[in-house]
Amino acid sequence: MDLFKKCYEFTRADDIKKAGLYPYFRPIEENEGPVVQIEGRKVVMAGSNNYLGLTAHPKVKEAALEAVKKYGTGCSGSRYLTGTLDLHIELENRLAKFFGTEAVLLFSTGYQSAQGIIPTLVQGKNEYVVSDKDNHACIVAGQIMAKGLTANLERYKHNDMDDLDRVLSKLPIDSPKLVVSDGVFSTGGEIVDLPKLVALAKKYNARTLIDDAHSVGVIGKGGRGTASEFNLEKDVDLTMGTFSKTFASLGGFVAGEERVINYLKHHSSALIFSASPTPAAVAAALAALDILEAEPWRVDKLISNANKIRKELSEAGFKIIDGRTAIVPVIVGNDELAFAMWRKLYDAGVFVNVFISPGVPQGRQMMRTSYMSTHEDEHLDFIIDTFKKTGKELGLI
Repeated sequence: MDLFKKCYEFTRADDIKKAGLYPYFRPIEENEGPVVQIEGRKVVMAGSNNYLGLTAHPKVKEAALEAVKKYGTGCSGSRYLTGTLDLHIELENRLAKFFGTEAVLLFSTGYQSAQGIIPTLVQGKNEYVVSDKDNHACIVAGQIMAKGLTANLERYKHNDMDDLDRVLSKLPIDSPKLVVSDGVFSTGGEIVDLPKLVALAKKYNARTLIDDAHSVGVIGKGGRGTASEFNLEKDVDLTMGTFSKTFASLGGFVAGEERVINYLKHHSSALIFSASPTPAAVAAALAALDILEAEPWRVDKLISNANKIRKELSEAGFKIIDGRTAIVPVIVGNDELAFAMWRKLYDAGVFVNVFISPGVPQGRQMMRTSYMSTHEDEHLDFIIDTFKKTGKELGLI
């Protein structure tokens, strides 16, 4: 049996391309925020995680350019050795102050952060990772790595605190445990029931790790994330996140107690054996943090925009996963219909993300839309009108 046999036999993507319905890997030629150029024409972007619209902000772009002039294009080493710049330390200190934690550690990507945290902390045969079934793929990867190091993996039903109680109650009370959850779930946009999760973690002697990739800049006081949203800043043990969304850059971080961050800094393979975040990426994230702190109105505008879409599409008859974040999922129901709807929306000038099985359960295939603080009413009205027209053509409304 040839190892590559599975590769040669995979034709699903080719079939969708031949049908003219392939929605993935579309190259963006110009990025102006709410409007982008793809394949030579302007389309309204309703699928980006550029929540505060800062990737095109002059101050963010200028900060990245100045960092390249001063430091060059890369660090050519890990943080552990020759890859630490004063910029890295400045951003870590600024983020620790922003989140009200003792310390922060940067990783080269958000995805890598989970792999740098979970298997570093949870390794032993009597230790447990307890995870929401809908957690992001980066968390799943970190859990698999921990399991490979002889740790145990337990999962509970999505955002179901009764089921989390059931799972935790079966574990040895004196065994080390880490409860891990998205803060805002990346597919459906729901917010974790953090008060109950924290209470259960304390009840069963567990630590907590919350992934705020889709929370920072979206919920909480001044966009400070999930713990801030529920006034539980002192009760969440670790918060991780990314710079690829609100912070208009690339990289990841974890915030928590200084002693825990110090341990990760000296034991995390993902940190020690990876080149550090580039100067331009760190400088861009610093500039984005400056803007977030100085202009908290952007968070309010973001949620107002998403709420307008949520209300209008729901009233039009679309099946919407209710929420109060930047993510507004429109349920379509099967793969073929999802691809067809994407094509019609795209041809009409609206770009969205298509989530199909097995990435989402059967029946939950969706147009996963997301919004920015820089969307204006004219953009939102165009998105709404285009969805209504397309929904009627396909019999969804």
